[in-house]
Amino acid sequence: MTRKEARETAFSILFEAGFDSAPDPIAHYEVAIPERGVEDDAFVRLILRLVGEHLTEIDGAIRTYSVNWSFERISRVSLALLRLACCEMFYCEDIPLRVSVNEAVELAKQYDDEKAYGFVNGILNSLMHDARAVGEK
Repeated sequence: MTRKEARETAFSILFEAGFDSAPDPIAHYEVAIPERGVEDDAFVRLILRLVGEHLTEIDGAIRTYSVNWSFERISRVSLALLRLACCEMFYCEDIPLRVSVNEAVELAKQYDDEKAYGFVNGILNSLMHDARAVGEK
């Protein structure tokens, strides 16, 4: 699985888990592997584990940087993408910040409405300047 494919898989699992009141991305992944034939991938597992472990910090950053926009109004697609990108930006130092932003924006263009990618891009660009510091908390 390429890194791009792994991101898309992680995004789809994060989207699914986002419907739960207490999201557990790894549990959703464990079900998706045999039931939907999703490939087991180390990078996907890493992202899902990190999002699960740091969901409070990640969502806190999204809340902080979504100025003039209620967290509850963020579409579930955009929220899954923001969680994915924030996870990479905060906790995956081997991935350039700009790559995380660009990949999330491309997925937003593909899976969310036509205005969503600008919203995702705006939040992530603002957050990018503080990303490593936020992740160290």
